[in-house]
Amino acid sequence: MISQWRLRAAFAERLSRMYGREVPSYTTLVDVSREVNEDVLRARGADAERLGSIGRVTAERHGAIRVGTPRELRQVARVFGALGMHPVGFYDLREAAASAVPVVSTAFRPVDGEELARNPFRVFTSLLTPADPRFFDADLRARLEAFLAARELFPPELLALADRAAAERELPEEQAERFLRLAVAAFELSAEPVDQAWYETLERISAVAADIGGVRSTHINHLTPRVLDIDELHRRMTERGIEMIDTIQGPPAWKGPDVLLRQTSFRALAEPRAMRTPDGDVVTGALRVRFGEVEARGIALTRQGRALYDGLLDRVDEQAAQNPGEARGDIARAVWERHMPGSEQELAAEGLAYFTYRPGPDRPRDGSRPPAGLGALVRQGWVCAEPLVHEDFLPRSAAGIFQSNLSGRGSRDNDRQGAVHDADWLSGVIGRDVLDPFVLYERQQNRSLEEVARALGLTGILR
Repeated sequence: MISQWRLRAAFAERLSRMYGREVPSYTTLVDVSREVNEDVLRARGADAERLGSIGRVTAERHGAIRVGTPRELRQVARVFGALGMHPVGFYDLREAAASAVPVVSTAFRPVDGEELARNPFRVFTSLLTPADPRFFDADLRARLEAFLAARELFPPELLALADRAAAERELPEEQAERFLRLAVAAFELSAEPVDQAWYETLERISAVAADIGGVRSTHINHLTPRVLDIDELHRRMTERGIEMIDTIQGPPAWKGPDVLLRQTSFRALAEPRAMRTPDGDVVTGALRVRFGEVEARGIALTRQGRALYDGLLDRVDEQAAQNPGEARGDIARAVWERHMPGSEQELAAEGLAYFTYRPGPDRPRDGSRPPAGLGALVRQGWVCAEPLVHEDFLPRSAAGIFQSNLSGRGSRDNDRQGAVHDADWLSGVIGRDVLDPFVLYERQQNRSLEEVARALGLTGILR
């Protein structure tokens, strides 16, 4: 029997091999990421594994896919449910992007700490929003919805195997192999000719809309390795002649602790695709929709920490607008060093980041009573704090990556009222709760505090 986490690891590995065949620059990205990680490990030793073992970091991937209808999203949830992955977080890229990106998104991932440690594969999944009149008028919406309703992304056999794996949390080896073959095939780039006129109609609205609703299949849009030094990765990829986007999205590089998520990518490639012209001929064209993303993960921030982060981004935007000649990265670094706590201890003491806690191996053994407060317990060596990795995404960063790989801004009518789509709406669409990442981190932190309290003989809740 093949357990869910082994299915998840095998799916991630096979998807990576498939994507490497389709997009050779991705293989270069993985190779350079591995080289950088090995160099960082040699230079920093155990400190390099502060946010995950090198084995986890090396194997870690996140994928991205795009679907067009609630039905397709429910089917995606069944496929990823087979792998022990749940929808976590709601991301409205319509609001986060300056250009036309008519999607809302969630991320399917494991939620249990042990499952994440075994294999943290996650898939950022975007849903097209044809009902939003800022992008689609009534006629185009009707044509788009009819086109999407006529296609089938996932064969019934795959969905049946997925349901069995989700219910039993494992599959017999033969069925597991069949499931993996079907699942990987569902995300391969199709050779079927693309209707050129229809694709271009949607592309005038948004390249993302065309990528979702202009073809009769879905495909892996990007696959992302994790790297321990993303600035060095960006430099080395550029040295190899691969065109990277100009910026690294997310927090700046600075001397303090890494928080949340930093992302960059190589630019979307012009890939040859068969195109069917209006007169019925099939010609070779090119579509530029897939790119190679890479990420560096930091410490998960609490709601208070995220509010600080968002406020600092606003400060950076304001100062960058006032000083157009100054590099944005330099502005951001200066803002961070003035306002962001410079150590893990300060982040913990101010309630800005999530940690798990355990009794300190060198805690006093002379019969003295431990102090009452969590901060004092950590400072005096009674308790050790270990940072929780940010397992999720940032809407502004995701939108920035999307925008950096678009050839145009598309079309968006800001005089119209947008369709209301939120986490509750998406939960209803999927038919299962979209989980709140803050709740998941807090639950993991609180469990560790309860165990510490029991081990130290403390009563009450540790703060």
